[in-house]
Amino acid sequence: MIHDISKPEISPTFTIDDIHKIREWHYEILKDATFEERRDFYKKGAEEGKKQIQELRKQNQLHVQS
Repeated sequence: MIHDISKPEISPTFTIDDIHKIREWHYEILKDATFEERRDFYKKGAEEGKKQIQELRKQNQLHVQS
């Protein structure tokens, strides 16, 4: 079971404390999750990250060509 806990607030400077907040958040939402739920959770996050990277690359290519 994945718990519905809101994401932690991350500071604009992204400090080590932010990393600790994220790790604690992941632990809390996934502590009762099955293997399959954990796999799906991380797979979904990876897919979202890949999409963001692709969008940034497209934007950078447009700026280079201009």
